[in-house]
Amino acid sequence: MRRFQAPLALSCSFLLLASTVLAQNPSAAPESQNTSAPIPTQAASDNITARNAVTIEPPKGKLGWLTRPYQKPTISDVNLTNSDRLRALVRGGNLYLSAQDVIALALENNLDIAIQRYGPFLNRQVTKRAEAGGILRNVGVPIIAGPQSVSLSGVTASSATAATASGANVSASGGVISQVGVAIPSFDPQLVLYGDFAHITTPQSNTVFTGTTALIVENRTYEAQYSQYNQLGTYFQLTYLSQWNKYNSAFYNINPFSSAYLDFQVSQNLLQGFGRSVLDRNIWVSKNNEKVSDLQFKQQLITTISAVLNLYWDLVSFYQDLKARKDELATAQALYEDNKKQVQIGTLAPIEVTRAESQVYSSQQDLLVAQTDLSQQEIVLKNALSRNGVADPLLAEVHVIPLDTIEVPPSDNLKPINELVEEALRNRVEIAQDRINIDSNKINLKAIKNELRPTLQVFADLRNNGLSGPPNYLTTVPDYNGPPIESVPFLTGGYGNVLAQIFRRNFPNYSAGISLSIPLRNRSAQADYATNALLLRQSELTLQKALNDVRVDVQNAVIGLRQARARYDSAVKARILQQQTLDADKKKYTLGASTVFQVVTDQQTLAAAESAETQALANYTHARIAFDQSLGTTLDVNHVSFDEALSGQVRRQSVLPANLPKLEQ
Repeated sequence: MRRFQAPLALSCSFLLLASTVLAQNPSAAPESQNTSAPIPTQAASDNITARNAVTIEPPKGKLGWLTRPYQKPTISDVNLTNSDRLRALVRGGNLYLSAQDVIALALENNLDIAIQRYGPFLNRQVTKRAEAGGILRNVGVPIIAGPQSVSLSGVTASSATAATASGANVSASGGVISQVGVAIPSFDPQLVLYGDFAHITTPQSNTVFTGTTALIVENRTYEAQYSQYNQLGTYFQLTYLSQWNKYNSAFYNINPFSSAYLDFQVSQNLLQGFGRSVLDRNIWVSKNNEKVSDLQFKQQLITTISAVLNLYWDLVSFYQDLKARKDELATAQALYEDNKKQVQIGTLAPIEVTRAESQVYSSQQDLLVAQTDLSQQEIVLKNALSRNGVADPLLAEVHVIPLDTIEVPPSDNLKPINELVEEALRNRVEIAQDRINIDSNKINLKAIKNELRPTLQVFADLRNNGLSGPPNYLTTVPDYNGPPIESVPFLTGGYGNVLAQIFRRNFPNYSAGISLSIPLRNRSAQADYATNALLLRQSELTLQKALNDVRVDVQNAVIGLRQARARYDSAVKARILQQQTLDADKKKYTLGASTVFQVVTDQQTLAAAESAETQALANYTHARIAFDQSLGTTLDVNHVSFDEALSGQVRRQSVLPANLPKLEQ
């Protein structure tokens, strides 16, 4: 058996050498492929090793390249701890936040973003699978709608914002989730090693041909085979097979003997299944899907950042409303105390004390509602900025104190509608995604068209044979009385003689042929082509609808922003006039020209006006955020880096002001 180890090792080395010659590199995407997605490539992001980044370490085998293909890659564990930024912003039981800090904490800790962060990495693995000839997998995760404030009274969002927030318009599947068309073979080379050992005893009814009544055969078979497809549809197969046989018969000139052959087969599809456009289609579509997953991650960033900014500015408005309710209660309490004094000296009827006291209780109720809304809003915001929510002991008891105030600029300085629409068409995620999906459908349609052709295949087979061994050992025994067996000098020898015959091509075989298969009706292929052609037309209409929706969204966002400004201006004027009315009635009441009832009514009206002003102020911020979403500029306006978001670590440091505000609920 040892004498076969060297030939077997030689054949394996030969096959491994052939694998390096025949191996094919994955194909690049065609030049016509759509590359208009306004997203930075992921090449720069692969080297990011931030604490929240998804890392995939390639497999490491103890024997290097020989065992590496059979090892699993190492995937980084999920990080459930919050970033250090969150702890650094806590002072004296309060969490001090600016709008930029809210964005940074969302990028580092928000779970919706963390879930979507896996999308680009998942699709890169699908591309790797496609490069090996595997079918595509749908690994897209729908967009997760952001958290909502405790109170959304008066808050509106554009139709595009609502649609993308639910993940209705963005998908990482690229429109392809199943295999249709010509089957794609595996592009990974395959090496097969086979060994067989046999002892066979066969009773013989005729001893003329074997010289024995029981023919015993000892057989050993060794085979090594290398095979591979390439992206043109060419199939290569190189086989080396060696057999050792020993018979208990004197009728064989050479016994035992070794036989072997080296066989090379090649086949090529010429019609159906020919060309890179057919067999590389999944690779190109998967690369498109990588772009779509980047777009989907961008859309998740836009959705989440818009949501947390809405939470933050609502929290600011809740604090302002709380201050107004405290002022309302203080005014009602002062009026109540003043009325009690006047009743005691007999200048006011006792019923007025009752009225003032009723206003105190009503104001206390309004204050309690404002405090409750503020506490609930804090919980929602803290949960959105933390990986483990309010279960974190650091966040359980702290109060969130905003450092920014809502400021309405004197004017919005809006560009003309046409310029805004053009900007939105360049930036909106769903437009880029629809264009990429159309490109993927075109790639598939071209490949499915190839399935309509007949199957025409040419093939060739080249084989070199060898046979060698010693003279039959049975003819040399003393008691042998059989017929004389003549030796064959050319076949006599060791295993080296077998190899020499193979490489000298002493016993060559040749064969070549052609195979044509013609489907007579071909209905399945025609149906597949028609289906994909219809899907392409459908996707083109979907793109046009998205273009129309963007124009409508931009115009509605502009109208909503102007409406929010007009409501805020009206609310400010109404609050000023009501404050003047209350001040005038107080003076009249002091002079005895007005009643307590009128003053209480003025206080209630002023409180309602202040609340309306606060709500109008919050609505303006929502309208501005929705306007940025309609233009697709949320990330640019808020200075969000795509690479930092993908890594989960914002490089900008948070700095607290020297004099921190002390707000109490």
